[in-house]
Amino acid sequence: MRFPVRSFISLFSVGVLAFSAAICAKAQSTASPTTGNGTYVVVDPLAGVRYNNRFDISVGLAYDHMKAGPTLVQGANLGGLDISGSYWLTKHWGIEATGRPYVGTSGAGVNSVGVQGPFVAQYIFAGGAEWLGPHNKHGALIAHALVGGSYGQFEKDLLGYSPALFDFYNNQISPAAIVGGHIDLNRTPRWVFRITPDAVMTHYGINYPPKTSQFDVNFAISVGVEYKFKKKR
Repeated sequence: MRFPVRSFISLFSVGVLAFSAAICAKAQSTASPTTGNGTYVVVDPLAGVRYNNRFDISVGLAYDHMKAGPTLVQGANLGGLDISGSYWLTKHWGIEATGRPYVGTSGAGVNSVGVQGPFVAQYIFAGGAEWLGPHNKHGALIAHALVGGSYGQFEKDLLGYSPALFDFYNNQISPAAIVGGHIDLNRTPRWVFRITPDAVMTHYGINYPPKTSQFDVNFAISVGVEYKFKKKR
């Protein structure tokens, strides 16, 4: 299993620190210029923040690290989108679904046909439970555990040669799991700035000797916005 644990912990810690700093910075209400009689009118754009919405949807620019083969030394740094939606059953528990297309290039094993940096892609669709953790009007921490499937596309730029020549996986559908969560910073009662760090697990294999398969655990993160619909529970 390949999992950059230090990177995951470091980035998650940075997100938590940013979340805490934003809460502290916003702890004081913004005041408008003085009125004619010299008094201040307090303006709080987050006064209407509530966690009682039934639906929400988020879209973010996404990054995913992936290995394109079981013994490949080089990793693939992929970019894409993270499109997720939630249906909240109670204040703390909801159901989340996500679709994540990632595309990019990967290093390839030493080969005699001159293929370097071929295109690879990973398309993940998953769903599961999410839990609303510590929260206030400034933001929230949300955890989720999602399961589903992934389609790995590895052979598109291999010029018709076997992926064995490049130490690549075959094109295939794999089970997938996502464990992580969201760091939310409220901007208005409906709009939220969202950071989503995750550990992504897949189980790809090869159909050429030695015909093995393995679990790979890699880091993914997205940054984007969330919108909370007005319908309440």
